[in-house]
Amino acid sequence: MSAEIKSHITGLLTRALAKVAPQQPGSLISLERPKQAQHGDFSSPLAMQLARKLKIPPVETAEALVEAIPPSDWVTVEFTRPGFINFRVHPAAKQHTAKIVLAAGERYGRSDSAGARPVIVEFVSANPTGPLHVGHGRQAALGDAIGALLESQGWRVTREFYYNDAGAQIRNLGLSVQARIREKLGARAEFPADGYHGDYVREIAEKFLEAGNTDGEDLEAVTRFAVAELRREQDLDLQAFGVRFDSYYLESSLYRDGRVQRTVQALIDAGKTFEQDGALWLKTTEYGDDKDRVMRKSDGTHTYFVPDVAYHLTKWERGFTRAVNIQGSDHHGTVARVRAGLQAASSKWERAVPPGYPDYVLHKMVTVMKGGGEMKISKRAGSYVSLRELIDEVGRDAVRFFLLSRKADTEFVFDVDLAKSQSEENPVYYVQMAHARICAVLEQRKALFAGRDPDLAAADLAPLIGARELALLQRLGEYPEVLENAAAEFAPHQIVFYLRELAGEFHSYYNAERILVAEAPLRSARLALCLAVRQVLRNGLSLLGVSQPEKM
Repeated sequence: MSAEIKSHITGLLTRALAKVAPQQPGSLISLERPKQAQHGDFSSPLAMQLARKLKIPPVETAEALVEAIPPSDWVTVEFTRPGFINFRVHPAAKQHTAKIVLAAGERYGRSDSAGARPVIVEFVSANPTGPLHVGHGRQAALGDAIGALLESQGWRVTREFYYNDAGAQIRNLGLSVQARIREKLGARAEFPADGYHGDYVREIAEKFLEAGNTDGEDLEAVTRFAVAELRREQDLDLQAFGVRFDSYYLESSLYRDGRVQRTVQALIDAGKTFEQDGALWLKTTEYGDDKDRVMRKSDGTHTYFVPDVAYHLTKWERGFTRAVNIQGSDHHGTVARVRAGLQAASSKWERAVPPGYPDYVLHKMVTVMKGGGEMKISKRAGSYVSLRELIDEVGRDAVRFFLLSRKADTEFVFDVDLAKSQSEENPVYYVQMAHARICAVLEQRKALFAGRDPDLAAADLAPLIGARELALLQRLGEYPEVLENAAAEFAPHQIVFYLRELAGEFHSYYNAERILVAEAPLRSARLALCLAVRQVLRNGLSLLGVSQPEKM
């Protein structure tokens, strides 16, 4: 139900509480949705909470509160044992929700509660060692949608891609391309044991030679060229996926600018390190880790979480007191270490980094199925299905919608055949079809009743009293709360679930009732309801980065 109706009910309870127990705080008031429809649209346990404080039986307390609630044109009030106060929302209040939707338009459901505070959302951050795979696609869909959800609540979002362009993996990429270059030139080529075997490595080698290079003996030049080529390809894949970034950060810059060394020194100066067996250790157990961790190995190289700590310090220094990282579940072990390093490095600051910084959303990988079996591995990519292949196979909308349709930390099987089907079982088709059906109805209205119907935004909605109509109106009213919760919990799958339910209720209504009836008042009311449903479908789909086709 709309925030306005919830606010109205809360106001009624506040006035009743002021009469029955004026000394008690308004924070006692809460609303929940009854599990059984016969108990109304909203229920409050206020009487039972108040009874414990007043030492009066809950039923007597509930009766007193109900008597003290002022009359309302929007709700009917009753109480049930053991002391719940139940509210039934009148049709007029539910009809008012459609007015709110039509008046707010694309702003419906949005809030400015965050006050334009900055938040950085880091996602994808793929090593530039190969094409993006489907796991990167899930991360891209999650990160982009989480950014949109936070923006819907008033946050000023910066989307950032962190390029891991340093370390052993990058060296192996350079050696792999170098080996293919030598192979191309007919020279002896020893392929690295941990090298990259996809056909894309051969493509990069060919491009390197086509660029005028006579050989590949300069490993640094080969590596730079390979990283640039793969960065360009990844950027094109993300553009095809409809994902944009506001900023990019290079891991290599942390070493070049001395940030890694300064971070290590800050940890030493804070007294949070010790030396043992020729290595430098961080006392992560002081921050809840199960054991202390090596920061700098005996050979002088740093372990992988040290540049991560340095990188996150830059986020804090850039003014991002809130940060969200979307990463694969294989990063689970880094969470405690990065947080410990941040707290330790900033322990002497006046405003130290808080224990829960940054927030993490860890997602599990995706299995792609086609024709009843796991989709064949891409020869070009090497050992996985690439994101671009999946987009080419089923389209961007289906990929984004499907990858957002489950909670991030659950395994997901992507059914290519289902994603391509035009049936009710295909969730993205089902939701988009609801939008297209409404567009078709509105076009038919133009042809049949051009100039004879009033402005739908001003239509009288009193005729909307059917069970399906009231259910649709109630579902529309739930959208702002769903959006708020999805943003707070970094859970875009909640929007997917909501859209499927809204589409399902609309399809049932469409199949059961005629919209373009002869009676003008009823026709206008039903068209206004359709218009409101279309608006909420548009709002929700746009947050997910999915298009809203007018014809299908």
